[in-house]
Amino acid sequence: MAETTIETVGKKRFNVKFCILFPIVLLVTLFLWCVPTSFFGIDALTVAQQRVIALFAFAALMWMFEIIPNWTTSVLLIVFALLTVSNKGIGYFCTPEAGQLVNYKNIMAAFADPVVMLFLGGFVLAIMAEKYGLDVTLARFLLAPFGTNPKMVLLGFLIVISIFSMFMSNTATAAMMLAFLAPVLSVLPKDDKGKIGLALAIPIAANVGGIGTPIGTPPNATAVKFLAEAGAEVSFVEWMSRMIPFVIIMIILAWILLQVFFPFKSKEVKLEIPKNNKVKDWKYYLVWITFIGTIVLWATEQITKINSNVVALIPLAVLTCTGIFTKEDIKEINWSVLWLVAGGFALGTCLQETGLAKVLIESIPFGSMPVVLVLVIAGLVCYFLSNFISNSATAALLIPILIVVAEGMADPSAANNAQFLAAGGTKAMISFIAVCASTAMCFPISTPPNAIAASTGLVETKDMARVGIIIGFVGFIFGYFWLTKIFPFA
Repeated sequence: MAETTIETVGKKRFNVKFCILFPIVLLVTLFLWCVPTSFFGIDALTVAQQRVIALFAFAALMWMFEIIPNWTTSVLLIVFALLTVSNKGIGYFCTPEAGQLVNYKNIMAAFADPVVMLFLGGFVLAIMAEKYGLDVTLARFLLAPFGTNPKMVLLGFLIVISIFSMFMSNTATAAMMLAFLAPVLSVLPKDDKGKIGLALAIPIAANVGGIGTPIGTPPNATAVKFLAEAGAEVSFVEWMSRMIPFVIIMIILAWILLQVFFPFKSKEVKLEIPKNNKVKDWKYYLVWITFIGTIVLWATEQITKINSNVVALIPLAVLTCTGIFTKEDIKEINWSVLWLVAGGFALGTCLQETGLAKVLIESIPFGSMPVVLVLVIAGLVCYFLSNFISNSATAALLIPILIVVAEGMADPSAANNAQFLAAGGTKAMISFIAVCASTAMCFPISTPPNAIAASTGLVETKDMARVGIIIGFVGFIFGYFWLTKIFPFA
């Protein structure tokens, strides 16, 4: 009877969304698609770029309202992009007169993007860890210092993930921690909201923790690189001395926020390793060796120079060729998450290859604005874009432009030179942009760690958006004052 009631309620919600929200989304999309390009008030906006704006709005609204499963929205987005803005799309639409078109191979490549391969490797490790009991063993070892209180276990996850993310790929950290999360979730009741908080701890800690070091996340590395080229070099220690306190404060905020929104029903979490009846044969030990070896390679990427995306395929190769990972195990991979992420990458490709992202940025007259306004608008643009395209792509797009803007304001002859230097100068502006990129985490497609959290099936988009907006807002305001007023770079 209860199952029938739940199913009926689910159908009603689907009907409301599909009959009311879906027509609204279509009307908004068609409006943006059909109005003259002059409507947007952007000089030299091409028809292809206008279509990307319409597709962008379609995807954002569909992801936000979850009218259909998010991964199906991604597939629709990719198909529509191939048909309407690619160089192999419908002949009537995809003409030279429409503007710069996207190479269709690059859109299709979103399905096999290196980050998608990183996901794939992470899922393989998680499946094997669960199959051979590695996940429970490692979870107990790492979380033992935090006791059995669920609130402290949540704090433990936030701390452990944020530390790992400072020195290895955020995505690799999130994929690894997914394996550790399973045994904790298994001992909590199904109706315990704390599960959602634990799942959201993965992307929040991974995204925020990566801010702590110059190698923690690509936007940091991009910022440090361009600052050095501009003669405003920031050392590893100098970056950490300012950013780690910022990370600590943001992690404490996240811990409190997750407890408020998703309070634990259980009073304790007891992680007990079940008796392993499986013979500890060569397969068991090979899984352990592969698991540890992969983590070591992820953590030492700066030394080995092996990209973390490449490392992710090593366990897949080792475990499939030895027959440990079988065709039955392949069915356990969360393919819907991989397709969801692919849609985000495809959208980012369209934004960049049609030139829309650059046009939008260059349409903002940074040079004639007050310093505070430049910082705020640049940060907001970065935050907005990072919610829909990769953080690293956003940083790579924005930072080279903003470095030029910063150098102009740093010129002694500039009218706002004193104001700019008082706000921390070039270092403050560029490091603030890196922070804005890392705190953008509103949707499952915003960052790979977000998608990993969504793969647990516990997190709804509205929950992620609610927490993500607050973290982003606080991170934006606090990051601005921290880097320009409280603890600016020398």
